[in-house]
Amino acid sequence: MPSYDFKSPRLFVEAALAEGSAVSADPAQANYLLNVMRLTDGASVLAFNGRDGEWRCEISKTAKKKADLVPVEFMRAQPPAPELHYLFAPLKHARLDYMVQKAVEMGAGVLQPVMTQHVQASRLNVERMRANAIEATEQCGVLSVPDCREPEKFGTLLAGWDAARRIVFCDEREEAESPIETLRAMPPGPLALLIGPEGGFSEEERAALREADFVTAISLGPRILRADTAAVAALAVLQAAVGDWRNG
Repeated sequence: MPSYDFKSPRLFVEAALAEGSAVSADPAQANYLLNVMRLTDGASVLAFNGRDGEWRCEISKTAKKKADLVPVEFMRAQPPAPELHYLFAPLKHARLDYMVQKAVEMGAGVLQPVMTQHVQASRLNVERMRANAIEATEQCGVLSVPDCREPEKFGTLLAGWDAARRIVFCDEREEAESPIETLRAMPPGPLALLIGPEGGFSEEERAALREADFVTAISLGPRILRADTAAVAALAVLQAAVGDWRNG
């Protein structure tokens, strides 16, 4: 694992980053740096924007409640955005926040809410989802903020799906065989992981998934997991089998 600086504050910014080119901290960031962290002129902060890599910046206080970040040292190059798409039925509030953060930590590059028949939350605040994704990138050394998409209905998503990207579908009714073996038997190519709602997929949804030749069903074992727990378990299994830790 690369050596990261986990001691300095890390902030996501929208502006371009280049040596000596000051970037204004937004009000919340300025308050965090100046009042919460009580940092002063010249203090180090790490900044990234998902395009220009990571930079060590120095704080330049421009007013009582305002500060600039001045890039002074290039720290890490920008890696390619993660290829994995994470498809999920929205949960309610805190548990959704947790699930989004863990998906980012586990390497999801796209967060796609899917409105299933048994979905718990009929509405989803995409801006809140993006804020949680950004917070996770700031805390965990990630340099790419996932693409946070608007919710799509299950049927619409499946009907318009690009079959070149295989969907791994976590089915609680699947026989409890090794998901590692099932995943490693898949043809190579880009992947999406689909996690259903607490109430599970409907019979119609399950049938539609099983009829699609671009879908692979896996089991997460004999226990019934909460949706947020299933997300972490499934992402770990997927990365172990055909992602970060694959052989070859």
